[in-house]
This record gives sequence, structure tokens and C-alpha cells, in this order.
Amino acid sequence: MSGLLVAGTTSDAGKSMLTAGICRWLRRRGVDVAPFKAQNMSNNSAIAVDGGEIGRAQALQAYACGLEPSVRFNPVLLKPGSDRQSQVVVLGQATGYIGARNYHEIKDRLRGTVLETLRELRAKHEVVICEGAGSPAEINLRAGDLANMGLARAADLPVIVVGDIDRGGVFAALYGTLALLDAEDQALISGFVINKFRGDSGLLRPGVDSLTELTGRPTLGVVPWSTELWLDGEDSLAYDGRVLGRPAPPRGGQWLRVAVVRLPRVSNATDAEAFAAEPGVQVRLTVEPADLADVDLVVLPGTKSTVDDLHWLRERGLADAVLAHAASGRPVLGICGGFQMLSERIFDDVESRRGAVPGLGLLPVEVTFADRKTLGRVTGTGLGSQPVRGYEIHHGVVSRAAEGLTPLIRLADGTGEGAVSGNVFGTHWHGAFETDEFRRAFLTEAARLAGRHGFQVAPDTSFAALRERTVDVLGDLVEEHLDTTALWRLIEGGAPSGLPTVVPALRASAPSAPGAEPTSAPAVPAGVAGTPGGAAGPAPSAPRAESGAVLSGSVPGSPDDGAESVLSAPHDEPVPAPVVAGDLPGSPGDAGGGSVTVDRGVS
Repeated sequence: MSGLLVAGTTSDAGKSMLTAGICRWLRRRGVDVAPFKAQNMSNNSAIAVDGGEIGRAQALQAYACGLEPSVRFNPVLLKPGSDRQSQVVVLGQATGYIGARNYHEIKDRLRGTVLETLRELRAKHEVVICEGAGSPAEINLRAGDLANMGLARAADLPVIVVGDIDRGGVFAALYGTLALLDAEDQALISGFVINKFRGDSGLLRPGVDSLTELTGRPTLGVVPWSTELWLDGEDSLAYDGRVLGRPAPPRGGQWLRVAVVRLPRVSNATDAEAFAAEPGVQVRLTVEPADLADVDLVVLPGTKSTVDDLHWLRERGLADAVLAHAASGRPVLGICGGFQMLSERIFDDVESRRGAVPGLGLLPVEVTFADRKTLGRVTGTGLGSQPVRGYEIHHGVVSRAAEGLTPLIRLADGTGEGAVSGNVFGTHWHGAFETDEFRRAFLTEAARLAGRHGFQVAPDTSFAALRERTVDVLGDLVEEHLDTTALWRLIEGGAPSGLPTVVPALRASAPSAPGAEPTSAPAVPAGVAGTPGGAAGPAPSAPRAESGAVLSGSVPGSPDDGAESVLSAPHDEPVPAPVVAGDLPGSPGDAGGGSVTVDRGVS
């Protein structure tokens, strides 16, 4: 039973993609590997082979492992419907709604589900690669943590922390993440990964070396920015106002321009990625009405809160822009919640509880929300006889449709799904446009309606091949840019013993009681679990510092981890060096005790 937890300094640091890359790398080595994310918060989800709902990133990670997605890979999924409330999905099934303040009421039950599910996976597979959630340094949430250090401690998992250098401040983020954790949590943090680097990685060497010196932990690699990685984004930050993908030149004489409305509670925005995979199709996410004025196709994607987002659409002026676009004869497409918005009327006593709400009136249907969520993988034909595959995740169902209304898709039993009315299209099916033949037929019709007669679809675009290429790139990045020998040692053997504990100097020197005078030399904590110096008598002391840190324990890889020495900075140095109880590799003090003073500007 081997494993690893991939944590991050922030959301969208690259945890999901790095986990998928490690999974693909292990699969190439012939390892039976499975992914796991204890608790996910995302509205981008997928349907597992066992019929339930999981985070989309875990579906991609399963694909990287060569496995069908399973609800066991993501036992707890939180789907935010507002800033204060989320739907709770446990082992694939919606169990109700919960607010942030009363989440503690169910966390103990969820913890049992999480740990039992992980135990089952570890018994079945050689290796389980776990992904954390958000950041382990969200100390306000540590007491009820199920997905980060709470999971690592319960399952004895080594942890690597990935930081996004593209946003700046990566060294502060990596160091700060470690320093905010308690000693027991820090004992499992075994290394760092710097992600999304652009340029010469050699320029990072002084910072990487200093990070190792400050924390006693290695940086396992610097992963470069890759323009090939844009599919299957899960975090909402991945869809924040940008052109999707890398638009390839058109096969014909004209581009097809697509605007996807970036709804506040957008779900499964990944549906738009299928369009972006086509040469000559530019897909842009937007929240601006002006951006809809001159595009060829407008898409209303899925949403976790149809009625609330419809209200937002009207407030922003986007509803009028959609109506004007449709009135011009150009195509409009609604997917799932977006389809529901196009209806004449919505009856919602489930999500928003607002009862009857007028829709945009572009499709002659009415939608009623049901208590039970519709979940499933589906197949059919559409736009003539084109095969189409997809999946359903929705509470709203069509409760009335105009007689003779043409369905967009027809199931094998003859049942219709979705609707087509002139230039307006709607479907509840997610993933339908990943089916190449169906996507090409739709884009051809959309181009005709928009007057883009010079646009031609590419006959050889394969969305499945693009997804395969994505996970292969991720596996390549892991093989080429991480220390895979060290990574495998962690996966197989766990966190190294004796990792030092970083203690911020202000905390280390804080008064022990109200009104007490601060000590002039804060003590390095003695007896910290996992530190070789814990039983060696009094802890060394360090100069009082306004900032900086104290490290308790030995730096891994030193010649004599049992010896005690102190690395300290002069009192007048602007940024005090940390203090390490244990040996500093390569220092004069390697052979025994004593103190060594170093110039921080040289390292």
C-alpha cells in the first residue's frame, strides 16, 4: 500500500494536472495506480462508470491511470450554488445542501466515508496518488480538514507541495505553507514542486537552494509552462475570461467566432473545449454584453444555479444581448442550465425555491425542477443520423414542449432530448460535442446560420486523441522535469524521518503568559515528533528576530543526523537566517556541535 498526497499553495496551482501526470508516469512504468481526491469543491463534474458524479479532474486522472472513472476516486464532492451554500455529493449521489457554518455537523460522517474509501482503494491498487484541495495552510479550516493534512496524517501519506510561479511569490508561498503547519503536519511535507515556469530554470537555482536551506526539504523539480495543457480545467479560475485553447488556422477561408457566457456559477464549462479543439474556431469566455454583438455563435453553458444566474444575466444586460443575437438569425446554444434559461418558463422549488420564473422564451418548452437529480451516461443520434454520446447531471426536466418541436437528439427508443427551433438549440447533455461527427455537423449548421460560408470543419479532428495527448504531455513533464527517483522513493517508502520543523521566529519567541517579557533567545522546540534532537537534552537557542524562522530537527542527508549544531545569523542582519537543530550538509560544523555563521547574501 504505497501512496502520495499532492498539495498546493493555492487553488489552481497545478495539483490536478500534476497528479494526472504522476498517474500517467506510473502507468507507463507498469504500476497499478489509481487517483483519489477526498473532498472536492467544483461545479465541473463527470459521470462515473458506477453511475455517480465526481469531480472532472478525477475523471481525467482515472483516464491517465487507464481506469474508468469511479465514485471512489472522489467520495465527497461539494457543488457551490452560492457563496454560502453547497450541494453535498457523497459517493456520487446528492445528499442535500449544507452551509459553510454548519458543515462541521457532517464532517465526522464524511471523514469515515473518506478513510474507508481510501482504504479500499489502497487494498486494490499498488499505488494511490491523492490530490489535496485548496491549500493545506488554510489554518482556519484545519480542525475539520478531510482533504489535505488531515488525510495525510490519518493515512500516513508523504506530501509534496506544488506552487504556481506564474502568479509570483512562489518561494514565499512554499515556505509560508510549510511554516504555518504544526510540527506533526510538517513531518509529512517531503518536498516541493515549482509549476508553470517560463524561461531559464537556471535562474531559479539560488532561490531553490535557499528554500532547501531554509526548510530542509528538496525541490523535486521545476515544471515549465506548457501551451498544450488547456483541456479539462476544473477550478473556476481556469475559465476566467480568456480564449480557450490554441486556435488553429481555419481549413476554409473564414473563422467561426464563439462567445461562451461565463456565468457566476458556471458548471461543466469544459463543454466549450470541444469547440475550441476545431481548427478555425475561436472560443472566448466573456461576461460583457458587447462581446456578443459581433460573434457568430453564443453559448449559454451549464450552471449550478439556473434561476440565480438567469437573474444575473438580465442584470448585466447579457439577456438582451442574447435575445438580439437570436433575433438577427445567428445561432444560440444552451447546454443544461443554459438550455433551461432558453425556455419560456422555469418552475424551481428545489435550487432557488423561487417558484415560477420567466425564461428567455427562445425555445417553446417549460422546465420543472425535480427533487431527484438525473444522472447517467447517454447515447443517441442527432442532427440527422450523427452518433452522439454524453452524460446528464441536472435537476430540471422538460415538463412541457410545444407540439411538433424538433428534438436536438433522439435516443434509441425514439425519445427526444433537447430542442431545435430555427436558430436556437438546447440540450441537457454534457459532453455531447466531444463526439466528433456530431460536433462537426453542429458547427457546419452554426456557420450556415451565421453566414460564415467560408468556414469548413476539419474532417480529422479527434477530441479523444487530444485528451490522450494531454495526459501524455503531463506524463512527459513529470518524467523530464521531476526527480522521479526521489518521487518514487517517497511513494514507496513514505516521508523521510527526521524532517526539520520550521517555527516562525515570532511564534518561537512569543511570551509564555500574558504580560510576560519576551525572551531574548527563543528556544528551538525540543522533543518534536520525528526530530532526531528530540531526546538530546536542552534545545539550542537562537537570537531574537523580528522575522525569520527556527528549524527544529536535522536537515535530511547530513552526514550525522544525530549531532547538534546551530546555524544562526548575526544580530544586525536584515533578514535573520533560520536556526536548524541538527546538521547543515557541507558546513564546517558537520563533524560535531558548535555554531556556524554564514553570509545570507552568498547563498
